Amino acid sequence: MRKKQAQILIVDDQEEILFSAKMILKKHFETIFTTSSPKKIISILNENDINVVLLDMNYRIGFEDGREGIHWLKEIKTLSPNTIVILMTAFGKIDTAVEGIKIGAFDYVLKPWNNEKLLEIIDKSVTESRKNNKKPAAEKTEKRYFTGTSQKIKQAYSIAEKVARTDANVLILGENGTGKYVFAEFIHQNSTRKNEPFVHVDLGSLSDNLFESELFGYAKGAFTDAKTDTPGRFETAQNGTIFLDEIGNIPLHLQSKLLHVLQTKTVTRLGESKARPLNVRIISATNNDIKAEVKNKTFREDLLYRINTMDINLPPLRERKDDIVPMANFVLDQIAEKYNQDNWRFAENVAPYLERYPWKGNVREMENKIERALILADNNTISITDLDILDFEEIQENDENPLSELEKTAIEKALLKHHGNISKTAEELGLSRAALYRRIEKYDLKN
Repeated sequence: MRKKQAQILIVDDQEEILFSAKMILKKHFETIFTTSSPKKIISILNENDINVVLLDMNYRIGFEDGREGIHWLKEIKTLSPNTIVILMTAFGKIDTAVEGIKIGAFDYVLKPWNNEKLLEIIDKSVTESRKNNKKPAAEKTEKRYFTGTSQKIKQAYSIAEKVARTDANVLILGENGTGKYVFAEFIHQNSTRKNEPFVHVDLGSLSDNLFESELFGYAKGAFTDAKTDTPGRFETAQNGTIFLDEIGNIPLHLQSKLLHVLQTKTVTRLGESKARPLNVRIISATNNDIKAEVKNKTFREDLLYRINTMDINLPPLRERKDDIVPMANFVLDQIAEKYNQDNWRFAENVAPYLERYPWKGNVREMENKIERALILADNNTISITDLDILDFEEIQENDENPLSELEKTAIEKALLKHHGNISKTAEELGLSRAALYRRIEKYDLKN
């Protein structure tokens, strides 16, 4: 039997799993890599053209919620978008695997697996990988960005386009969910470094004892589990961009270590004395009031000067009302494309509700609600009920045109249009017949 040309990486902390999976797959596929440490994923991807990663979701005893697997899935999709990821999980942990599929995993397998099923999934994923790699290079890297028309966001993108042409360090400020990651990626994609790595580091999720090893790397023998020389995130981003997310959350005693790297443009791995030169663009982000932190002496002023050659403020959605409906349509198109579906739309009466909803979680909340609505909705039409944005306690109603009046008016117009036909009215409004009857009763529209 002729082996298929494919490079497959298996990542699991159990050596018996690695051995078993490799024995099965090497009979059918040309090259099989294995590692028991997820920290090796980035270096393996950088050094090899990996088609498929078979990724376990848990790596530490006592931490079995799958969050590590989700973290490494995101890292793989950022570093190598065309690499196919298959998640491995135990029975009973399927919900997290399904979450992984929503954010880019191709499929999942249950442990212990059925050999035929495993081979079938890997075979399909290799085929999918080849399709991705046949796309023109421009198509692979092209990503659409929603800029909007509000003055504040246009100003932010205008500054981003100018600063992208330089190597200036950028600090992105904004509330949670305003799209700081996407904005950093936009700067990278519009820079001369766009064909080099874009490495995202969530500093808020790094514990103090992992900070140096994750960012700066370590030498073999530097600590108990340091079994091989391992580059840190800064080295991984060499010649590209490193995005230091949630930089305002770094403890004061670690800020000096980061400052030294930025000042000297070198990095020294734990357990080594040799400083390695760095050529990396720094983009940072925080939702904290960083100037107040400097004033309170919880953030170093000299570090702030290093990271914000240029700072850019991303406005919350409530300050860009005109962008909300166009952005919702953009997000809906993106999510429908992710699920390989076409011709999705919002019901006709949804727009005013989108504009008046407070969107406290900003773009991230919008993406979450629209994705959930797309899964639940019928007939390729998303209703207000599907979106779950009728929380009247949170919405600040306008006395001249409260939401209850908008809903009442929309129902009246639809009933008139369809000559009182409940089924047709409910269909247009995206409501069930029962829900429509409740609203007719609520607004006393029986006559």
